[in-house]
Amino acid sequence: MWLSPEHGIRPVISMTLAPFSWKEIKWGAWALISLYVSLLSGIVVGLQYDYMTPFYSTTAIDLLVPYGRFFRSLHFYSSQFFLLFSCVHLAAVYWKSEKLNYGEWIQLTATLPIILFLLFTGYILRGDNTGASAGLIAESIIHEIPFLGEILNDLLFSVSDNGLRKVYVHHVITFDFLLLLCAWNHLRIYRVNVGDYRLLLAAMLIFSIFISAPLEPEQLGITYIAGPWFFLGLQELLRYFHPLIAGVAVPGVFLIALFAARPGKDRMNVFLLGMFLWLLIYAVLSCIALLR
Repeated sequence: MWLSPEHGIRPVISMTLAPFSWKEIKWGAWALISLYVSLLSGIVVGLQYDYMTPFYSTTAIDLLVPYGRFFRSLHFYSSQFFLLFSCVHLAAVYWKSEKLNYGEWIQLTATLPIILFLLFTGYILRGDNTGASAGLIAESIIHEIPFLGEILNDLLFSVSDNGLRKVYVHHVITFDFLLLLCAWNHLRIYRVNVGDYRLLLAAMLIFSIFISAPLEPEQLGITYIAGPWFFLGLQELLRYFHPLIAGVAVPGVFLIALFAARPGKDRMNVFLLGMFLWLLIYAVLSCIALLR
Protein backbone atom coordinates (compact mmCIF):
# COMPACT_ATOMS: atom_id res chain seq x y z
CA MET A 1 0.00 0.00 0.00
CA TRP A 2 1.35 3.41 -0.99
CA LEU A 3 1.62 5.95 1.80
CA SER A 4 0.83 9.58 1.15
CA PRO A 5 2.53 12.50 2.92
CA GLU A 6 -0.52 12.69 5.15
CA HIS A 7 0.35 9.26 6.53
CA GLY A 8 3.60 10.60 7.93
CA ILE A 9 6.19 9.21 5.53
CA ARG A 10 7.97 12.54 5.13
CA PRO A 11 8.74 12.97 8.83
CA VAL A 12 10.11 9.42 8.93
CA ILE A 13 12.34 10.07 5.91
CA SER A 14 13.56 13.39 7.28
CA MET A 15 14.45 11.75 10.58
CA THR A 16 16.22 8.88 8.83
CA LEU A 17 18.21 11.12 6.50
CA ALA A 18 18.96 13.85 9.02
CA PRO A 19 22.64 14.79 8.76
CA PHE A 20 24.90 13.60 11.55
CA SER A 21 26.14 16.49 13.67
CA TRP A 22 29.67 16.49 15.04
CA LYS A 23 28.23 18.14 18.12
CA GLU A 24 26.36 14.92 18.93
CA ILE A 25 29.65 13.20 19.74
CA LYS A 26 30.53 13.39 23.42
CA TRP A 27 33.92 14.98 22.86
CA GLY A 28 34.36 15.69 26.54
CA ALA A 29 33.97 12.00 27.35
CA TRP A 30 36.41 11.11 24.57
CA ALA A 31 38.92 13.56 26.03
CA LEU A 32 38.45 12.14 29.53
CA ILE A 33 38.92 8.55 28.34
CA SER A 34 42.11 9.64 26.54
CA LEU A 35 43.31 11.29 29.74
CA TYR A 36 42.72 8.10 31.73
CA VAL A 37 44.69 6.07 29.19
CA SER A 38 47.47 8.66 29.13
CA LEU A 39 47.81 8.67 32.92
CA LEU A 40 47.78 4.88 33.29
CA SER A 41 50.24 4.27 30.46
CA GLY A 42 52.35 7.16 31.75
CA ILE A 43 52.77 5.35 35.07
CA VAL A 44 54.12 2.29 33.25
CA VAL A 45 56.51 4.39 31.16
CA GLY A 46 57.55 6.60 34.08
CA LEU A 47 58.60 3.62 36.20
CA GLN A 48 61.12 2.67 33.49
CA TYR A 49 62.33 6.18 32.64
CA ASP A 50 65.51 7.84 33.90
CA TYR A 51 65.84 11.57 33.25
CA MET A 52 69.61 11.34 33.82
CA THR A 53 69.99 9.38 30.57
CA PRO A 54 66.88 10.39 28.60
CA PHE A 55 67.60 9.11 25.12
CA TYR A 56 69.18 5.86 26.31
CA SER A 57 66.31 5.39 28.75
CA THR A 58 63.66 5.98 26.08
CA THR A 59 65.41 3.63 23.67
CA ALA A 60 65.70 1.00 26.39
CA ILE A 61 61.96 1.20 27.05
CA ASP A 62 61.32 0.40 23.40
CA LEU A 63 63.87 -2.39 23.10
CA LEU A 64 64.26 -4.01 26.52
CA VAL A 65 61.09 -3.52 28.55
CA PRO A 66 58.34 -6.08 27.77
CA TYR A 67 55.71 -4.30 25.68
CA GLY A 68 57.64 -1.10 26.32
CA ARG A 69 57.24 0.22 22.78
CA PHE A 70 53.48 -0.35 22.99
CA PHE A 71 53.08 1.46 26.32
CA ARG A 72 55.24 4.40 25.20
CA SER A 73 53.22 4.68 21.99
CA LEU A 74 49.96 4.41 23.92
CA HIS A 75 51.06 7.18 26.29
CA PHE A 76 52.19 9.38 23.42
CA TYR A 77 49.12 9.03 21.21
CA SER A 78 46.53 9.09 23.99
CA SER A 79 48.06 12.39 25.12
CA GLN A 80 47.77 13.80 21.59
CA PHE A 81 44.15 12.65 21.40
CA PHE A 82 43.47 14.23 24.78
CA LEU A 83 44.57 17.62 23.47
CA LEU A 84 42.66 17.30 20.20
CA PHE A 85 39.43 16.08 21.81
CA SER A 86 39.65 18.79 24.48
CA CYS A 87 39.90 21.51 21.82
CA VAL A 88 36.96 20.10 19.86
CA HIS A 89 34.98 19.72 23.09
CA LEU A 90 35.52 23.39 23.88
CA ALA A 91 34.31 24.38 20.41
CA ALA A 92 31.30 22.05 20.61
CA VAL A 93 30.05 23.31 23.99
CA TYR A 94 31.16 26.92 23.60
CA TRP A 95 27.66 28.38 23.38
CA LYS A 96 26.56 26.32 26.37
CA SER A 97 29.25 27.93 28.52
CA GLU A 98 27.41 31.22 28.88
CA LYS A 99 26.28 30.23 32.39
CA LEU A 100 29.90 30.15 33.60
CA ASN A 101 31.17 33.18 35.43
CA TYR A 102 34.41 34.79 34.34
CA GLY A 103 36.54 32.96 36.91
CA GLU A 104 35.17 29.57 35.90
CA TRP A 105 35.73 30.38 32.22
CA ILE A 106 39.37 31.34 32.89
CA GLN A 107 39.89 28.12 34.85
CA LEU A 108 38.54 25.91 32.10
CA THR A 109 40.29 27.62 29.20
CA ALA A 110 43.56 27.66 31.15
CA THR A 111 43.57 23.86 30.88
CA LEU A 112 44.49 24.13 27.18
CA PRO A 113 47.90 25.82 27.64
CA ILE A 114 48.56 23.46 30.57
CA ILE A 115 47.89 20.45 28.32
CA LEU A 116 50.24 21.95 25.73
CA PHE A 117 52.95 22.30 28.37
CA LEU A 118 52.38 18.66 29.36
CA LEU A 119 52.81 17.52 25.77
CA PHE A 120 55.77 19.84 25.20
CA THR A 121 57.66 18.62 28.26
CA GLY A 122 56.93 15.07 27.11
CA TYR A 123 58.66 15.84 23.82
CA ILE A 124 61.67 17.24 25.66
CA LEU A 125 61.93 14.21 27.93
CA ARG A 126 62.41 11.92 24.94
CA GLY A 127 65.94 13.27 24.72
CA ASP A 128 66.14 12.67 20.99
CA ASN A 129 66.92 15.19 18.25
CA THR A 130 63.50 16.83 18.42
CA GLY A 131 63.31 16.80 22.20
CA ALA A 132 66.76 18.26 22.79
CA SER A 133 66.21 20.99 20.20
CA ALA A 134 62.77 21.86 21.60
CA GLY A 135 64.24 22.27 25.07
CA LEU A 136 66.99 24.59 23.87
CA ILE A 137 64.56 26.68 21.82
CA ALA A 138 62.22 27.02 24.80
CA GLU A 139 65.11 28.21 26.95
CA SER A 140 66.22 30.78 24.38
CA ILE A 141 62.67 32.16 24.12
CA ILE A 142 62.19 32.46 27.87
CA HIS A 143 65.56 34.17 28.29
CA GLU A 144 64.29 37.00 26.06
CA ILE A 145 61.51 37.93 28.49
CA PRO A 146 62.58 41.17 30.18
CA PHE A 147 63.33 41.02 33.92
CA LEU A 148 61.61 37.64 34.46
CA GLY A 149 63.38 35.52 31.83
CA GLU A 150 66.10 34.05 34.05
CA ILE A 151 63.66 33.39 36.89
CA LEU A 152 61.11 31.67 34.66
CA ASN A 153 63.73 29.54 32.93
CA ASP A 154 65.19 28.46 36.26
CA LEU A 155 61.68 27.62 37.45
CA LEU A 156 60.42 25.78 34.35
CA PHE A 157 63.30 24.32 32.35
CA SER A 158 66.93 25.10 33.18
CA VAL A 159 67.92 22.30 30.81
CA SER A 160 71.42 23.67 30.13
CA ASP A 161 72.31 23.86 33.82
CA ASN A 162 70.31 21.04 35.42
CA GLY A 163 69.51 18.60 32.64
CA LEU A 164 65.95 17.28 32.53
CA ARG A 165 65.32 17.02 36.27
CA LYS A 166 63.00 20.02 36.49
CA VAL A 167 61.29 19.19 33.21
CA TYR A 168 60.59 15.67 34.52
CA VAL A 169 59.17 16.97 37.81
CA HIS A 170 56.89 19.43 36.02
CA HIS A 171 55.72 16.76 33.57
CA VAL A 172 54.77 14.14 36.15
CA ILE A 173 53.69 16.41 39.03
CA THR A 174 53.36 20.17 38.50
CA PHE A 175 51.36 20.37 35.28
CA ASP A 176 49.21 17.37 36.21
CA PHE A 177 48.33 19.08 39.50
CA LEU A 178 47.57 22.38 37.74
CA LEU A 179 45.40 20.56 35.20
CA LEU A 180 43.44 18.85 37.95
CA LEU A 181 43.13 22.11 39.88
CA CYS A 182 41.77 24.05 36.89
CA ALA A 183 39.41 21.32 35.71
CA TRP A 184 38.29 20.01 39.10
CA ASN A 185 34.96 21.85 39.30
CA HIS A 186 34.18 20.58 35.81
CA LEU A 187 35.36 17.00 36.33
CA ARG A 188 33.66 16.41 39.67
CA ILE A 189 30.22 16.76 38.09
CA TYR A 190 31.16 14.82 34.95
CA ARG A 191 30.72 11.06 34.95
CA VAL A 192 31.96 8.69 32.26
CA ASN A 193 31.20 5.00 31.96
CA VAL A 194 34.37 3.54 30.44
CA GLY A 195 32.43 0.54 29.14
CA ASP A 196 30.46 2.81 26.80
CA TYR A 197 33.64 3.75 24.96
CA ARG A 198 35.10 0.36 24.16
CA LEU A 199 35.49 1.25 20.48
CA LEU A 200 37.52 4.35 21.31
CA LEU A 201 39.73 2.35 23.65
CA ALA A 202 40.16 -0.38 21.07
CA ALA A 203 41.07 2.19 18.40
CA MET A 204 43.78 3.70 20.63
CA LEU A 205 45.16 0.30 21.56
CA ILE A 206 45.28 -0.92 17.95
CA PHE A 207 46.75 2.37 16.74
CA SER A 208 49.51 2.16 19.36
CA ILE A 209 50.33 -1.43 18.40
CA PHE A 210 50.95 -0.66 14.74
CA ILE A 211 52.19 2.96 14.88
CA SER A 212 55.19 3.49 17.14
CA ALA A 213 55.71 6.78 18.94
CA PRO A 214 58.39 8.88 17.23
CA LEU A 215 62.00 8.71 18.36
CA GLU A 216 64.62 10.54 16.31
CA PRO A 217 68.30 9.86 16.97
CA GLU A 218 70.86 12.47 16.02
CA GLN A 219 71.70 12.34 12.32
CA LEU A 220 74.85 13.81 10.83
CA GLY A 221 74.27 16.39 8.13
CA ILE A 222 70.75 17.30 9.28
CA THR A 223 70.57 21.07 9.77
CA TYR A 224 66.78 21.52 10.11
CA ILE A 225 64.80 19.75 12.82
CA ALA A 226 61.02 19.95 12.84
CA GLY A 227 59.63 20.34 16.34
CA PRO A 228 56.34 19.00 17.76
CA TRP A 229 53.37 19.48 15.43
CA PHE A 230 51.82 22.16 17.63
CA PHE A 231 55.21 23.94 17.77
CA LEU A 232 55.77 24.17 14.01
CA GLY A 233 54.02 27.51 13.46
CA LEU A 234 55.97 29.12 16.28
CA GLN A 235 59.17 27.57 14.94
CA GLU A 236 58.48 29.15 11.56
CA LEU A 237 57.76 32.53 13.17
CA LEU A 238 61.16 32.39 14.85
CA ARG A 239 62.76 32.51 11.40
CA TYR A 240 61.35 35.98 10.76
CA PHE A 241 60.84 37.67 14.14
CA HIS A 242 62.62 38.24 17.42
CA PRO A 243 62.02 35.40 19.95
CA LEU A 244 60.17 37.78 22.28
CA ILE A 245 57.66 38.54 19.51
CA ALA A 246 57.41 35.08 17.94
CA GLY A 247 57.59 33.01 21.10
CA VAL A 248 55.87 35.19 23.70
CA ALA A 249 53.83 38.01 22.18
CA VAL A 250 52.15 36.06 19.37
CA PRO A 251 51.02 33.09 21.55
CA GLY A 252 50.07 35.61 24.24
CA VAL A 253 47.69 37.38 21.86
CA PHE A 254 45.80 34.13 21.28
CA LEU A 255 45.57 33.35 25.00
CA ILE A 256 44.27 36.82 25.79
CA ALA A 257 41.63 36.49 23.07
CA LEU A 258 40.66 33.03 24.36
CA PHE A 259 40.28 34.25 27.94
CA ALA A 260 38.31 37.30 26.78
CA ALA A 261 35.94 35.37 24.48
CA ARG A 262 33.59 34.17 27.20
CA PRO A 263 30.13 33.53 25.68
CA GLY A 264 27.76 36.41 26.24
CA LYS A 265 30.48 38.94 26.91
CA ASP A 266 30.71 42.25 25.04
CA ARG A 267 32.80 42.15 21.83
CA MET A 268 32.82 38.35 22.00
CA ASN A 269 32.54 38.09 18.21
CA VAL A 270 35.59 40.29 17.77
CA PHE A 271 37.70 37.96 19.90
CA LEU A 272 36.31 34.89 18.11
CA LEU A 273 37.20 36.39 14.73
CA GLY A 274 40.66 37.23 16.01
CA MET A 275 41.21 33.65 17.20
CA PHE A 276 39.98 32.25 13.89
CA LEU A 277 42.39 34.44 11.91
CA TRP A 278 45.22 33.61 14.31
CA LEU A 279 44.62 29.87 13.92
CA LEU A 280 44.37 30.19 10.14
CA ILE A 281 47.69 32.02 9.90
CA TYR A 282 49.29 29.60 12.36
CA ALA A 283 48.08 26.62 10.32
CA VAL A 284 49.63 28.11 7.17
CA LEU A 285 52.93 28.69 8.96
CA SER A 286 52.84 25.13 10.30
CA CYS A 287 52.36 23.74 6.78
CA ILE A 288 55.30 25.82 5.54
CA ALA A 289 57.48 24.51 8.36
CA LEU A 290 56.35 20.93 7.72
CA LEU A 291 57.25 21.15 4.03
CA ARG A 292 60.80 22.41 4.61
